[in-house]
Amino acid sequence: MKTLITLGILLTFSSFIGKDRLNGLGFLAGTWKTENKENYESWKVVNDSLLEGNGYKMKGGQKVVTEYFSIKASSGKIVYQATVPDQNNGKTIDFELNKSLKNKYSFENLSHDFPKKVQYTKLNDTTIFVEVLGENDKGFSYKMRKRK
Repeated sequence: MKTLITLGILLTFSSFIGKDRLNGLGFLAGTWKTENKENYESWKVVNDSLLEGNGYKMKGGQKVVTEYFSIKASSGKIVYQATVPDQNNGKTIDFELNKSLKNKYSFENLSHDFPKKVQYTKLNDTTIFVEVLGENDKGFSYKMRKRK
C-alpha cells in the first residue's frame, strides 16, 4: 500500500516537472527595441509561471519607464497585466491569453476601453511583431528586435 501511495505521489509531481506553464512565452526574456524608435521592452523570467518587465523610452540618454507589466500562469490561465502610471488611475489591467489562437499570443480584455488586445507574434529568435488593438481590431503595430 505504501508503494502505491508513493508511486501515486511521484506520478502526480512528475506531471508538473518540465511543463511550460507560460505556454512558450519565455522567448520574450531579454530587451527588445522598436524599429526606428527609442522605445523598448525588457522582460525577465522570474520562475516557471511568471515573467516581469517594463516598457521604457530613452530621452536625452535617460531611461524613462512608461509601463510595468507581467505575464502570470495561475489556475490554468495565463494573464498579461499592464500598469501605466498615468492611465486608469494607476490600476493594473488584466488581459487573458486567448489559447484558441495558434499563430500568436493574444492577450484580451474586451471590456477595457483601449487596448482590448495586446498581441505578440514571434517571427524568429530576434524579431517579434506586436499589435495593440481596440474596437474592431483597430490600433497600431510595430516590430521589435532583440538586443544583444
